[in-house]
Amino acid sequence: MLASGWDYEVDVLVVGSGAGALTAAVRAADRGLSALVVEKTDLYGGTSAMSGGVVWLPASPLIAGAGGEDSVERACTYMKTVIDESSQETRIEAYVACTGKLTDFLAASTPVRLVPNPYYSDMYPDAPGAALQHRAHEPDPIDGALLGDEVHNLRRQHPQTTLFGFIGWTATDATVLQTRAPGWIKTAAGLMARYFLDLRWRFKTTRDRRQVLGGALVSGLRIAVQDRDIPLWLNSPMVGLIEEDGGVVGAVVRREGRELRVRAGGGVILASGGFEHSPEMRRNNLPGPTDTAWTTGSPGNTGEAIGLAQQLGADTCFMDEAWWGPTTVIPGESLARMLIIEKNLPGSMLVNVKGERFVNEGSSYTKVVKGMLKANRAGHETVPAYFVFDASYRHKFPCGPLYPGEFMPDWVLGKNLRTWLFKAATLDDLARNMGVDPAGLVDSASKMTDYARSGKDLDFARGDSVYDRMYGDRNTEPNPCLGPIDKPPFYGIKVYPGDLGTKGGVRTDESARVLKADGQIIDGLYATGNCAGSVMGRTYPASGSTLGPAMIFGLNAADHIAQRQ
Repeated sequence: MLASGWDYEVDVLVVGSGAGALTAAVRAADRGLSALVVEKTDLYGGTSAMSGGVVWLPASPLIAGAGGEDSVERACTYMKTVIDESSQETRIEAYVACTGKLTDFLAASTPVRLVPNPYYSDMYPDAPGAALQHRAHEPDPIDGALLGDEVHNLRRQHPQTTLFGFIGWTATDATVLQTRAPGWIKTAAGLMARYFLDLRWRFKTTRDRRQVLGGALVSGLRIAVQDRDIPLWLNSPMVGLIEEDGGVVGAVVRREGRELRVRAGGGVILASGGFEHSPEMRRNNLPGPTDTAWTTGSPGNTGEAIGLAQQLGADTCFMDEAWWGPTTVIPGESLARMLIIEKNLPGSMLVNVKGERFVNEGSSYTKVVKGMLKANRAGHETVPAYFVFDASYRHKFPCGPLYPGEFMPDWVLGKNLRTWLFKAATLDDLARNMGVDPAGLVDSASKMTDYARSGKDLDFARGDSVYDRMYGDRNTEPNPCLGPIDKPPFYGIKVYPGDLGTKGGVRTDESARVLKADGQIIDGLYATGNCAGSVMGRTYPASGSTLGPAMIFGLNAADHIAQRQ
């Protein structure tokens, strides 16, 4: 029987439905607790489902099975060196210590199977303790039919994480295809054949039955949620937290036009994403210029949970930070696209309004955006910046929604892409069309052409790093990231300081408990994912640095609640 004044009662209320949220809910159920998941939008999965699905798990027990080696000591050394935040050292140690706990949980309790990726290097490969492969773990594909009708409520992959916008590819597939690694044609043909020959599924939906990347991760967790009969309420935003005697005992959830008081006897776990789609919170916290149009994050991430926790005295950290990455905005598309591989490929460069390069384009996406923001000043604006490439690049490589020109020639481009893409017969004309200084652009292209021949970028050392070369063209020598920019016609697009999501939020401890400014715990309130201040601080140590902590601290939150019960 419900206690007086409550409309619903549960041990654990989880707010949000991404990887961290669903991990916490399944773990709670496995620890004998009742759980409820509430999601504000009409689709579950959040940014996790749209993402590349890579989970960074240094020192995980799976690494040895993949032929690699790692250690807790080495991983902690790397993280503490590159993050350089004394406030996060305890959480860093807890994170690394729990990577095995996460892989064991996924193997025992869910259909998710993670595989260490041999291609992905840490983003600071020269730092002490760095690894050049295997720490980034990728989920095996999952058959979406196992979800039943719930497959239709799964948030779709971001268009840039699919082939042609609808065919699923793994992170390994994407790397092989976009860098034209050996076997790329066979890989592309296999993906298309598998999709189009799945005739029974094609009559049902355009959605690929083979769930990959973030879709595979969330699908596997959603199946585990279904297996345990954990309710997941869609279109049900949390609109208030309920406090008694200094601790959180529940929340107000708006569902079907009613505000329901949900009692959470064990605790409330906030896992609702960041604030990248809140114009006000971006304006008040992130360095400018900034715009919601530049993010690739899930549309529902508007930061309400952070604000509600602050009303109870929660401290925050890293609110001026995001999971930065250079993005471009395509007319007619609701979300920006991030330039991840494109910027490393030879025959391209990123310039400011003077036509000058200002950053190593091949470095990690966070470093590129921090370089954009640092270099942005009057007369030398880098917002927007301009990504410039020549006909050779256009013929061989992808760029945003453009597939290589040998498969997608310019004459087939729709009006929206022709509006987005600058094109001219000369660099001078391209510069004038973009509003860039022609002399500066010509000079930068000339330098890049010289650097391509020598293999050495004398300005920004593009291609010197293992990380830079990971996304380079293996057929280009002497430097896979450097190519001449000298073959007409020439192309350009506008690039903005975008993000995958924000990374600042409420301050938490190693058990994901929310803290006040004086270090006191707000009893009954937990947070994980992008609504919690990131354990990664102001850096982006490696691909998968978002999902790994979201899931591990989701586990820790559920475990802590179970221990208290």
